[in-house]
Amino acid sequence: MNMNRLLIALAAFLLLSSCASNSNPVNEMSAAELIQRGQEAMDKNRYSAATQYYKALHDNHKSNIDLVITAEYHIGFIHYKQGKFDQARSELNAVLEYYNSPDEELYPQHFKKLSQIVLNSIDEKEKSHSLFKRKFNR
Repeated sequence: MNMNRLLIALAAFLLLSSCASNSNPVNEMSAAELIQRGQEAMDKNRYSAATQYYKALHDNHKSNIDLVITAEYHIGFIHYKQGKFDQARSELNAVLEYYNSPDEELYPQHFKKLSQIVLNSIDEKEKSHSLFKRKFNR
């Protein structure tokens, strides 16, 4: 009987100590690792995992504007790939807002161009979808 109590107490201790641990391996990764893992997840259409990596990049490196822009662009792009056009448009427009500052030339220019390309693509997809609906809903 005492052995059962000891095992229950040990199991409870192990359960509580594992719950108390806040160690998330994603939070321990470098920026380069997070970007790499995010890209690998995107390549496999694992959008939820990719979003987690880019959110961790954003949250862990808030003082590095280049990494913040990188994370925000990729999260917007993920929403575009998922067909969440309103959300993607809002996020990509927020990325473009960074470039409306005197420090614009210091920021990674490719994310400005990519954001504009994806926003144009959203407009085209919505336009063609609207034309398709009108044509077949007559």
